[in-house]
Amino acid sequence: MKFWLLVMALLAGLGQAQTAGETIRICDVSGCTERARGSSAFNPNASTNLDADRRLAALVAMAEKDPRAGFDLGLRYFRGDGVAQNTHQSLEWMRSAGERGDLRAQSALGRFYLAGVEEMGSDPIEAERWLALAAGRGDKEASQLLKEATAAKKRGRDAYLVREDSRKNWVAGWYTAYPYHWTWRPSGWYHR
Repeated sequence: MKFWLLVMALLAGLGQAQTAGETIRICDVSGCTERARGSSAFNPNASTNLDADRRLAALVAMAEKDPRAGFDLGLRYFRGDGVAQNTHQSLEWMRSAGERGDLRAQSALGRFYLAGVEEMGSDPIEAERWLALAAGRGDKEASQLLKEATAAKKRGRDAYLVREDSRKNWVAGWYTAYPYHWTWRPSGWYHR
């Protein structure tokens, strides 16, 4: 379909008279403009991401010194606000801020670990650790989430014990409960 649209557009363009002073309509993210045919809009001196790179470098420098800025940078990476969304970087900066005592980072880490973030599954043990730190410092939301994390940790431990018991019985069952369909004899394989 795209091919035929292109062919039709070319044929329509060939039917029109082309003059040297003719303009063409160019549309981009800033809008549409009429430009002289043969003109160039590329400016090699224009800064595209230099300002964003400078702002990020300044925020990283602040985050290395101040845990509040580390929390802010972690939140920006989590949301993709002004930087490319990156949950790994988000957790790294949040952990850095939480380890340096930022209460909001500790609470956020507890929530991240309790719910799980993208490729990272839930980790109730880590959630409980971070939420206990935040709850001990008076964070009411962390106190409520701490109860959930403790319950999730207990459910995880109980599920582990069930899986482990089942695994032991299951592996033993493979040696006794499931016979082979084929048997090897010196003359070849035979079906039972």
